[in-house]
Amino acid sequence: MTVVVDAVDEEEEKETSDRDPFEEDSIEVDRRAIDRVSPAAWVGRLSTRLDEIVGRLAWRR
Repeated sequence: MTVVVDAVDEEEEKETSDRDPFEEDSIEVDRRAIDRVSPAAWVGRLSTRLDEIVGRLAWRR
């Protein structure tokens, strides 16, 4: 198995070291759009809701 750093040519490495990644166009996605489709966001919201319900039941609020 080769390491990515070992697989890169030295010449390419010199050319890309001067490149600014923020200079080029980029794709930006709204945080709310990510949260709608992200399973991690769903689980986080579910966990928060379950925690609130269990807290209410435990403390009888």
